[in-house]
Amino acid sequence: MSDESDQKAARGKGGEVHQQAAGEIKVLTTQQGSPIADDQNSLKAGARGPTLLEDHALREKLFHFDHERIPERVVHARGFGVHGYFETYDSLADITCADIFQRKGEITPAFVRFSTVVGSKGSPDLARDVRGFAVKLYTEEGNWDIVGNNIPVFFIQDAIKFPDMVHSVKEEPDRGFPQAQSAHDNFWDFISLTPESMHMIMWVMSDRAIPRSFRFMEGFGVHSFRMVNKEGKAVFVKFHWKPKLGLQSVLWDEAVKVNGADPDFHRRDLWNAIIEGDFPEWELGLQIFDDEFAEQFEFDVLDATKIIPEEQIPIRVVGRLVLNRVVDNFFAETEQVAFCTQNIVRGIDHSEDPLLQGRNFSYLDTQLKRLGSPNFTHIPINAPKCPVHHFQQDGHMAIYNPKGRVNYEPNSWGDGGPRECPEKGFISYPQEVGGEKQRVRSESFADHYSQARQFYISQTPIEQQHIADALAFELSKVKTPRIRERIVSHLLNIDQELASKVAEMLAIEGLPHPAEAALPTRYDLPPSDKLSILKNGPQSFKGRKIGVLMSEDGNAAVLKYLEAALQEEGAIYEVIAPHAGELKGSDGAIIKIDEKIDGGPSVLFDAIVILPGAETVNMLVSNYAAVRFVSDAFNHNKFIGYVDAAQPLLNKANIEDMLDNGCHPLNDEASVQAFIVKCRDLRYWKRG
Repeated sequence: MSDESDQKAARGKGGEVHQQAAGEIKVLTTQQGSPIADDQNSLKAGARGPTLLEDHALREKLFHFDHERIPERVVHARGFGVHGYFETYDSLADITCADIFQRKGEITPAFVRFSTVVGSKGSPDLARDVRGFAVKLYTEEGNWDIVGNNIPVFFIQDAIKFPDMVHSVKEEPDRGFPQAQSAHDNFWDFISLTPESMHMIMWVMSDRAIPRSFRFMEGFGVHSFRMVNKEGKAVFVKFHWKPKLGLQSVLWDEAVKVNGADPDFHRRDLWNAIIEGDFPEWELGLQIFDDEFAEQFEFDVLDATKIIPEEQIPIRVVGRLVLNRVVDNFFAETEQVAFCTQNIVRGIDHSEDPLLQGRNFSYLDTQLKRLGSPNFTHIPINAPKCPVHHFQQDGHMAIYNPKGRVNYEPNSWGDGGPRECPEKGFISYPQEVGGEKQRVRSESFADHYSQARQFYISQTPIEQQHIADALAFELSKVKTPRIRERIVSHLLNIDQELASKVAEMLAIEGLPHPAEAALPTRYDLPPSDKLSILKNGPQSFKGRKIGVLMSEDGNAAVLKYLEAALQEEGAIYEVIAPHAGELKGSDGAIIKIDEKIDGGPSVLFDAIVILPGAETVNMLVSNYAAVRFVSDAFNHNKFIGYVDAAQPLLNKANIEDMLDNGCHPLNDEASVQAFIVKCRDLRYWKRG
């Protein structure tokens, strides 16, 4: 059926085609043909109540979405997993009976999978995208999965919109591209019609979406959860993973070039760090608050598009996550690991967040399709490390079946197998719920712009410019002018200057009217410094890498000073040269070359040092890749250390007359140590 005829006809039962008047809007239905009255909200018990299992439209939509692809994950396909452990700092018995938090110093095995969301398994690591940050904790009372992201909010408020959101950001179905990119009409059309996404858009267009490394990004549980103590008293909690190495991102131009030079950049970075014994660590922080705070907070704590600023609820650090072992087999562990938000333990409970409620259904459902059996918990990476006793049996790939004659409960046999235990068993928090069954979005979810504005004004001017540039770049790929204009109309509700900048870069003549807002933007929310990367720099070069560009007879003395200073700092270096293999330093000693210059561009490093020989520097001057190595580092605001012999190369790179305080001459041990101190700032932002 052609597109034109498809607009005029609708297929009825039995396969016959019923004529439809030209221009008539088709009614959205379920797969059974039942018309849908509301495709924006799941069915809840009251406006802020839990989602009801009887919502057949939600279940059908998520069911079909979960089973669209096999065996690759629909989202988070591009992932990398590693093993580690979680150490509890102090007992939290006052707020939770979760076994993992009962004893100071408790060590719990962990498996963590980092990922991008949009791209396929073969997509590059540095796509502009949300990063998955999923943690499986093998506690003594069962597996607990904190299935989060490196961004604390999400695009949508209700799980019924998740298939639409993902469909829009994936490759367009009629052409199969773009891959791992949100810069296309479908995504921005959806966003322009979904104002609840604007807070998330500020994050995704910020530097948070192009992290330098998995090791240098935060993780968040996104939703509000509950912790319940042994007396049954509950508090709300939000989960934060804070990297000990600090936050760091790359520039967009770097991301594009890194994807070409090393599409496995993030994977390789994490693998190398662990193999070399430089185990990355995060501290688990909790934002703990009660019902009283939830009721008086400016926004709804059940709204996944909102945060609670750390200035209002400070982070309580309760433990650390250490990643210290790579997998033995990528498929068996990283590919087959199954995370489910429903995997919680006694002392942890869900909230009525409608996005979380839908995820609880969807994640379990999708494992059945992806892994092919309800027995996916028999796979070692998914199996609990505590005793497991139940009567579930058979099914594909059943490895552990109950022994004996009894496969039901209750039973009266003397050795009748496991029994329920109210004292130890999981008990849901007795949250009182009620209300009419209805498809509705709570009015407390209606403010879509205030926190988007708060995030934007919390950034430094440099970071604000990056957001504007990212929006302009993405929207420049959108071919439909009205979609661009709709986005600018939303930006006007966030920040006038931002909207004007983006409109100017897109050559939109005359600003559109601001988008109609359910609630007016609040201008009284103060900046939150914790939302900025640059305001929270690590002031350390630990865990970073310097690229050392050398030629024959390169300055061996400075290289030795550099090696010693980096070892003390906890950082490393690699030697880059015009050829592979080895070269002789100025002291006659052999120096191993790590990368040939055209395979080791400066975008792969956090800073560079140039140590050519005075007689052989022309080997670099005549090498286009070496010149670009220097000019790119300068243009990307990186710190540059150099010896006198490098002057011809600096001149060829057209930066000799632009040397600034981010460029540091090296000639002795003191100058090298001073250079490393400068590198702790990670970038010399004054340059650009």
